[in-house]
Amino acid sequence: MHSQLLSLLILIMKYITQIVLFVVISFAGCTGQPTEKAFSSIPDNENLKPDSLMNTSQSVDTATFGNGCFWCTEAIFQSLKGVATVTSGYSGGQTEDPDYKSVCTGQTGHAEVIQITFDPSVISFEELLEAFWASHDPTTLNRQGADVGTQYRSVIFYHNDVQRKLASEFKEHLNQKKVFPSPIVTEISPFTKFYKAENYHQQYFNLNGSEPYCTFVIKPKLDKFKKAFHDKLK
Repeated sequence: MHSQLLSLLILIMKYITQIVLFVVISFAGCTGQPTEKAFSSIPDNENLKPDSLMNTSQSVDTATFGNGCFWCTEAIFQSLKGVATVTSGYSGGQTEDPDYKSVCTGQTGHAEVIQITFDPSVISFEELLEAFWASHDPTTLNRQGADVGTQYRSVIFYHNDVQRKLASEFKEHLNQKKVFPSPIVTEISPFTKFYKAENYHQQYFNLNGSEPYCTFVIKPKLDKFKKAFHDKLK
């Protein structure tokens, strides 16, 4: 009972801080996020592919990204054509079988992540990278808006050497072009293990769309993303 109450209090505090943040952003604007112009300046994927990596015979592939609260990022990646599943969870830490309460302490080493299965004949890993960097602020270390801590770090957990090379090249290119006002601090690390988050985190926006956090935080962000990536939506 005590642990359930603590988890509920954490969720309530998250609602309050994010709503306050949204009100502030509505009047002051958010300087960290790229504008629509910045979205369009993300480089042509073909320019980032080494010749040896141009082809793939896989019918299903996996990507694991950490880019802030998984309630938001899950909804964003679910909207893309070629994405089969998006699962919220934890990765990158040393604690076995973490739960939401322990990850929120920042002591487990895990990040909130989404694990994506996708059809590379419909959407490429490079296109997922484009969506990844455009949908959060990759220039703030261990922070996304009001969410602060290593569990909210910007991170790509690569599953093979191809993903590592593409992510590293893309990051370098964006920094060279100064798409963001500050250098990208996204961590690029090897994937080790993924722990699925509790069931109430899954399909969060789809099942709780009328709740305040979804209405005032997730939906505006999702609408902005859909406007910029309208040609890649389901």
